[in-house]
Amino acid sequence: MSGILPSYIQGAWWTPADDAGATDVRDASTGEVVARVSTAGLDLGAALEYARTVGQASIGALTFHERAVLLKKLALALTERKDELYALSARTGATKADSWVDIDGGIGVLFSYSGKARREMPNTRVFVDGPVEPLSKDGSFLGRHIYTRLPGVAVQVNAFNFPVWGSLEKFAPAFLAGMPTLVKPATPTGYLAEAFVRILVDSGLLPDGALQLVSGSVPGLFDHLRLGDIVGFTGSATTAEMLRAHDSVQTGGVRFTSETDSINASVLGPDAVAGTPEFEAYVRQLVTEMTSKAGQKCTAIRRALVPAASVDAVIEAVRARIAERVVVGDPRADGVTMGPLASTAQRDDVLAQVARLEAAGGEVVIGSTGTPSVTRADGSVGESPDGAFVTPLMLRFADAAADAVHQLEAFGPVASVLAYDTVAEAADLVARGGGSLVTSIATHDPEVALELMSRISAFNGRVLLLDRDDARSSTGHGSPLPNLVHGGPGRAGGGEELGGIRAVLHHMQRTAVQGSPEMLTALTGVWHAGAAANSAGRHPFRKSLAELRIGDQIVSASREVTLADIETFAHFTGDTFYAHMDEEAAAANPFFPGRVAHGYLLVSWAAGLFVDPEPGPVLANYGLENLRFLTPVSPGDEIRVELTAKQITPRETDEYGEVRWDAVIRNQKDEVVAQYDVLTLVAKQLAAA
Repeated sequence: MSGILPSYIQGAWWTPADDAGATDVRDASTGEVVARVSTAGLDLGAALEYARTVGQASIGALTFHERAVLLKKLALALTERKDELYALSARTGATKADSWVDIDGGIGVLFSYSGKARREMPNTRVFVDGPVEPLSKDGSFLGRHIYTRLPGVAVQVNAFNFPVWGSLEKFAPAFLAGMPTLVKPATPTGYLAEAFVRILVDSGLLPDGALQLVSGSVPGLFDHLRLGDIVGFTGSATTAEMLRAHDSVQTGGVRFTSETDSINASVLGPDAVAGTPEFEAYVRQLVTEMTSKAGQKCTAIRRALVPAASVDAVIEAVRARIAERVVVGDPRADGVTMGPLASTAQRDDVLAQVARLEAAGGEVVIGSTGTPSVTRADGSVGESPDGAFVTPLMLRFADAAADAVHQLEAFGPVASVLAYDTVAEAADLVARGGGSLVTSIATHDPEVALELMSRISAFNGRVLLLDRDDARSSTGHGSPLPNLVHGGPGRAGGGEELGGIRAVLHHMQRTAVQGSPEMLTALTGVWHAGAAANSAGRHPFRKSLAELRIGDQIVSASREVTLADIETFAHFTGDTFYAHMDEEAAAANPFFPGRVAHGYLLVSWAAGLFVDPEPGPVLANYGLENLRFLTPVSPGDEIRVELTAKQITPRETDEYGEVRWDAVIRNQKDEVVAQYDVLTLVAKQLAAA
C-alpha cells in the first residue's frame, strides 16, 4: 500500500497526477512506509457541490426507516470484511483489543442507530417534535415544531486515534437525518479510514453522493462552506478555535461542532479505601484508561483525584497492575497488550508535554521517559528506535492546584495523581479542567456521589458512577455509547457527537409551523383534531396498511354507565377505591360529584365500542400512550368513542406496521371524558382468501 492513498470523490476513486510533495505515512511500530498522502489538484468545491446535489437527492428520497435499514446493511458489509480492517489497524499501533474498540465499536454504532431510528422515529422524512400547541380557542389555528433535513453536506474533520469509530459515529446520525457526508481523516491513520470507505463503496449499498473521502489535507475547505452545511471536528482545542473563527462559521451560518482534548478526571471516594471493591475497580479502570489505545483517547483519565491518605496505596496498586498485565510492543507480537503511539511525531509531542508537567512540579513515579525496551514483531525484546513507543507514565503532584496539570494534556499513556482532603476540594479540582468529556466517581456512598454530582455535572458531558454493584457490567470511563451524549462543555468543545436521536436532530433544522389542522396534517403525516376525517365505508380495522389512510375514523354508538356496572367492575377487579364505592366520601372529594366510574372501566368499554372482533389485518393491540382522564362519569351518564387513524408507520423489514389511533371518549354533553393514543400492529396486505 505504499502508493498514493486514493480519495473517493464524486462517485469515483481519485489520486493526484503525480506524487510530488506527498507525505509519507509510516507503520507506528517499525517506521516502514505504509502509504503516501496527497490531495494536490483535488477540487474540494466540486466535491461539496456533488454532495449538495447528487447526495441530497439520493438520501432525501428515503424515509428515516429506509435509511436505518441501509445502516444495518452497511454494518453487515463491514462485519463480513472486518479482518482486513484489523490487519491494517495493527499498523497504526493498535492491539487487537484497541482495534475491537475502534472497528467493532464503529460497526456497533451503525447497528445501534439503525435500531433506535426504527423504534423512535417515524417512517417519514419529517420529524415532529413535542405536542400540539393550540393557538386559538376553536382549534382552527395550531402550532407544531418539526425537524427537516439541512440542505448541505456534513463535513467530518477527524482525529487519528479512532479512524473507523470516529467517522462512523458522525456518519450514522448525519445519514439518518438525510445529509451526505464528506470525511477528512487524520493523515497518520487515514489508510484505515480509506479501507472502511472502500468496503462500503464495494458493497453497492451507498446512495449516490452519500459518502465521500478526502485522503489528505483540505486547504481552503472552509472557504467553500455555506449556510446549510455542518462541520463536526475532533482534535485539539487550538485547532478548533482557529476553525471556529472562520467567516463561514462566524457570519456564514455554517454549524460547527467540536470535540476536543479534555483533561478528564477520575475521583476515588473517601470511602473507597484499599481492599474495598471500589478501590480495586478504580485501579483497574485507571490502568485500562492509561494503556488502551496507548492512552490516545479523548476520554482517557488524565487526572486521578485521590484522598490524601490513599495516594501511596493507589500508586503502588497501579504500579503492580502495570507490571503484571502490561506488555509494550508491536501489536502483531504475541502477548503484547499496549502498542506504540500513532507516529513518532505523536511520541515526541507526548514526551514534550510530560517534560512540561515535570517542570511544573510533577514527579514521575511510574515508568520512564527514556527509550523503552519493547517486544518486536518477531518476539524478540529490545529497543525499537523507529517505533513510536512510550511506557505507561504516572506523575505525582505535591500541589494539586498546579495550573499545568489541569491545562496540559500528554495525549498518550500518561496520568497524574492528585491528592484531596475533602469532597468539595475534589469537586473544585474536577472543575479546574475547564470542561471535560467525562469524569468517573468510584464510591459506594450515595452522599459522596450526590455531593460530587451536584458540583461537577455542569463541567462534564458524562459522569460514570463506579461501585461494587456495576463494576462488572460498566462499559468504563472511556467508552462513549451511541445512545448517550458524547461531548462536553468548555475545553471539551461544547459538542455532542453522539446522543441517540439528539444527534440525528443536530443535523436537521427545527422550525415552528403555524397553521390549520388540515395543513399541519398534510405537512407532518400526523392527523390533527379538526382536520378532515372519514367515517364512511368499511370499519378501519378491516383495512390493511395499503388501504388505511390518515383520518379514517369510527364513531361508536353510546353506552350508558350504571351503578351496577361500577360495582361489578370494582368487585371483579378488586379496585374498590372509595370514589367508586362510597357516595359520601366521593362527594367530599373536590374532583368528584359523587360516586364515579373507574377510568379503566371506561377505557375497556371504549375498546368494546370501537373494536371489530373478526380476524383481519389488525394483528395486535400494541399499547396505550398519553392517557388522561378529564371529566368524571357518574351513574346514568353515557359515553361514546371517536377513534381516528392518526399516524401510520410501516416497518421496512416486516409484513406489518404500527398504526397510532387518536381515541377520544365523550359523554352525552359532548364533554371529553378521556383521550389517549391506541397503538395497533396492522398487516401491510390483507391475507389471501
